[in-house]
Amino acid sequence: QVQVVESGGGLVQAGGSLRLSCAASGRTLSNYATGWFRQAPGKEREFVAAIGWSGRNQFYPDSAKGRFTISRDKAKNTVSLQMNRLKPDDTAIYYCAVPSAPWTDYNLSGPSDYAYWGQGTQVTVSS
Repeated sequence: QVQVVESGGGLVQAGGSLRLSCAASGRTLSNYATGWFRQAPGKEREFVAAIGWSGRNQFYPDSAKGRFTISRDKAKNTVSLQMNRLKPDDTAIYYCAVPSAPWTDYNLSGPSDYAYWGQGTQVTVSS
């Protein structure tokens, strides 16, 4: 059984930073691509960032480029999302997701690309 767990959400003022972390049990996360998504109330789940299993390739939508950085710590078996210059529009529940197949290094930007999801962590950016 695979369990994905996010941590690091919270309340921050606009312009501030937060670092989210993702860990998984039942999978060696270092062997899997990992993605971050977010969902605000009344909106669809939105792609935020993804990293290939090797850690060499990262993928972002335009809304995250230059502000968010996804990285992998193979020793700790975790994936982090560093979020800088946060805006009130970034307020959402942030989810970490892992696909069913390992060794993927191309962009997985759709929710259907992922099989395992965490419960999410709330990020609130005040103006």
